[in-house]
Amino acid sequence: MAKEKQNDVNSVASDLVDFLNASPTAFHAVGEARRRLEIAGFELLSEREDWRLQVGKKYFFTRNHSTIVAFAIGKKYVAENGFYIVGAHTDSPCLKLKPISKVSKGGYLEVGVQTYGGGLWHTWFDRDLTVAGRMIVREVKDGSVSYSHRLVRIEEPIMRIPTLAIHLDRGVNDGFKPNTQSHLVPILATALKAELNKVTADNGPVESGAGIDTEKFGVKSKAENQKHHSLLLKLLATYAGCEPDDICDFELQACDTQPSIIAGAMKEFVFSGRLDNLCMSFCSLKALIDSTSSENSLNDETGVRLVALFDHEEIGSNSAQGAGSPVMFDALSRITNAFCSNSKILEKVIQKSFLVSADMAHALHPNYIDKHDENHQPKLHGGLVIKHNASQRYATNAVTSFIFREIALRHDLPVQDFVVRNDMPCGSTIGPILASGVGIRTVDIGVPQLSMHSIREMCAVDDIKHSYEHLKAYFEEFSHVDSKINVDA
Repeated sequence: MAKEKQNDVNSVASDLVDFLNASPTAFHAVGEARRRLEIAGFELLSEREDWRLQVGKKYFFTRNHSTIVAFAIGKKYVAENGFYIVGAHTDSPCLKLKPISKVSKGGYLEVGVQTYGGGLWHTWFDRDLTVAGRMIVREVKDGSVSYSHRLVRIEEPIMRIPTLAIHLDRGVNDGFKPNTQSHLVPILATALKAELNKVTADNGPVESGAGIDTEKFGVKSKAENQKHHSLLLKLLATYAGCEPDDICDFELQACDTQPSIIAGAMKEFVFSGRLDNLCMSFCSLKALIDSTSSENSLNDETGVRLVALFDHEEIGSNSAQGAGSPVMFDALSRITNAFCSNSKILEKVIQKSFLVSADMAHALHPNYIDKHDENHQPKLHGGLVIKHNASQRYATNAVTSFIFREIALRHDLPVQDFVVRNDMPCGSTIGPILASGVGIRTVDIGVPQLSMHSIREMCAVDDIKHSYEHLKAYFEEFSHVDSKINVDA
């Protein structure tokens, strides 16, 4: 029986690893989420079209290809009933390519990047890096020109940010504080090898150069793009299946090529980049899909189960596709209006609704125990963490915390609490943004992890299963639990 349970735990964690490895950027994460939703029978909606919705059906829409909202409508749903929501985010701290990324100095071709979010930038040094993201590509068919959004990811390592040797910086171990403008610039190639590759490509097949299969990439561009190195454009064009001249624009970021993996001496950890916050995105998405997968799963549901995965949380959520945008309100409004033309009813609907703001939490670090309040030290394997903050950096209150604990109690799931020390600043999430912007009851929770905002993070395999089961139970049982709470809003 114990072995069976462990296999179940490993299955969920392995599925997370697959999701992470398919999602080097927010665009890829939404693409992977969309693929899974379509397999599960969710129907794509367009925000530019009218929505004709039916009870018992499942739908989703995307915005900017980096935010996705999916929902399932209960068969007993009527327009005045509530929404049971999990919100997470698809973005992570990273290095994004500048609009003009072409940098040449000291005989090297480098790629200009800008910092995105509050990353631990020292962890990006001496890593095998590549690029991924989205491109706008020109397509010509039958004499007609159109433009498409295309995901791209160069699989092999093509860049590196080397540290300076200790012999040239004797005080580095006293504190490594790189200048993010001048020191955090990835090397793409040497100018000598790049020029040799270019000359050889102009005259026919290439046999060697810059450590890359240059015969594969030696397609001469019709017109040199002065914003980016031609070598980089050729690599991108090959992986995107187009010509370099057809690349009109892009949003790309540097990515670590080391894959996500289940590891540790007891195979108890997940080592990966982007756990904050693709781990919670995965758990909420899987919980929604699995809670609506059987033929009868929505028969007794009176509400709408919804997952919203937002972009741009790491930089404040203030964008057309961030949690600070009207995305959430638009979704609630359009779904409600599809069943009732009375616009005033939405005010009541919001008061009947509930949001779980799901973002990763800080696990106790064994080498920095004094960084946690002595009574609030979340542990790996200890279950989901409920986050509290008197200044409303987290949106949890007594009622929302109780509801989430009650669901855990019914399924014998562990729950932990976190409050930041009084002498330390507290981070925040999409929870307070949506709670204040929409007026919805909210609880802030997350899986405990270490190395948050590093290029390589870690969490516990057990907590992936705890999170998935907790969120799945929330979708399946919230209607019943909420009906038992006699608290006037």
